[in-house]
Amino acid sequence: MKQFKSILLGISLFLLHSCNLLDVDTVSSITGDGYWNTKGDVESYMIGIYTKLRDTSNSTLHFEDRGDAFTTGLEGGPSNLWAQNLTSQNGYSWSSYYSVIQHCNMLLKYTPGIDFGVEADKNRLLAEAYCIRGYMYFCIARIWGDAPLELEPTESSNKPKLAREPAEEVLARALSDVNTAIDLFPEESYANGKGRASKPACYALKADILLWKAKVMNGSEQDLKDVITYADLASKGLSLEDNFADIYGTKYGKEVIWTIHFEIYEKEAQYSQSLKPRDVFVEKAVNKDEIPYAKGGARSTYAPSPFLIGLFNANPADIRTKDSYITAKDADGNEIGTFDNKMKGTKTEGDRTYDSDIVIYRLAEMYLFKAEAYAALNQTPQAIIELNRVRDRAKIGTYNGSTNKIAVEKEILNERARELYLERKRWPDLLRFHYGGTIDVYQEVPNLKKKVDDNIIIPLYLAIPLSDININPNLKQTQGYENL
Repeated sequence: MKQFKSILLGISLFLLHSCNLLDVDTVSSITGDGYWNTKGDVESYMIGIYTKLRDTSNSTLHFEDRGDAFTTGLEGGPSNLWAQNLTSQNGYSWSSYYSVIQHCNMLLKYTPGIDFGVEADKNRLLAEAYCIRGYMYFCIARIWGDAPLELEPTESSNKPKLAREPAEEVLARALSDVNTAIDLFPEESYANGKGRASKPACYALKADILLWKAKVMNGSEQDLKDVITYADLASKGLSLEDNFADIYGTKYGKEVIWTIHFEIYEKEAQYSQSLKPRDVFVEKAVNKDEIPYAKGGARSTYAPSPFLIGLFNANPADIRTKDSYITAKDADGNEIGTFDNKMKGTKTEGDRTYDSDIVIYRLAEMYLFKAEAYAALNQTPQAIIELNRVRDRAKIGTYNGSTNKIAVEKEILNERARELYLERKRWPDLLRFHYGGTIDVYQEVPNLKKKVDDNIIIPLYLAIPLSDININPNLKQTQGYENL
């Protein structure tokens, strides 16, 4: 009962603290005087952090919509990010990311003074907070570039309002937090399960950050070599699922490194519902029983793009195809629509709930990280070895194309599109290969190309809302939006 009350108190504190950091009210004294006293207080607060992390991550908006893997679906309007209708007047708020950071900062401030009895238990929770904060800053660096570095909790409206720091500094903070987490985690294993941050999750995150640093921020060859090292460390003890569908058909599978957990009747409405049909749209489909439709939760705002479907069709033997998308057809063979078939959710009595986990990192991506790093180092034979690990599971055979660096890099990018479709990877992938010189993203993404054809250059980082600038005059608008 005492632990249950502690969890309820932790949730209530999240309601108090979930305000925008740019317009914060004074926090109740309950935080300092009545809450941070026991190990249970910290544990329950951490549960709240994961809840906020899940809410922040449960969207295609920042990491898929701007890419080339979606086209319009059967209902609802696509986002301005998908359409690339981005101006200084319609900036996107980073408040949900900073809300998670705020809670991490609270835990990091108050936990060191609490007696845990077992120091390893305290260090593990601190490590989780550092890992999550680092992940949030990594997300911010990839979406907005320059950003404030909030390293202390906002507990008073008198706290100074911060300016944006260069994207390089934001990325450096993300890397620093992950390194601190690695040092703090007491064990190499998944002590609290794959649904929580762990040392292997930190290794995967560090590989991702270093790859971004090397290719986008003009990093070093050593960064690329370290990508390979940390991808290997993250891969220890894992193996690829034999059945591709099991990656999302099961929870915490043998391929998963770090996942955000969804549970039927506890948390549903996972983001993939925006590529699923409502039942009324597929009533006449002859393959209706194979389609992951729902009566209410589904909204076919997007559909897999012709470009993505073409990548799968390039390899007719690809076993991933049927578990990535599905086309509904009527009795006359007419296509009704194409929908996601990767994150199917759970079929319930007469309906379906979308409760697939959000997989942040898994083993196949570690192989592709290594392939990308080797290719960037101009070691294409080694890159192809790693690429083929993923192709072998897909049953599409080994890569036998050109070993030219650019050709291999384009094949790695295409393989990431097939393997990691809908896993919130595509836009960052396109940016890495753009800045790395492999592609021109302005020619790759149809809606960006349309803007270029109209002599409009849309910046690759997002604008921030004018309302944020009005609240905090130290903030400057993202570069490139001066005339948009």
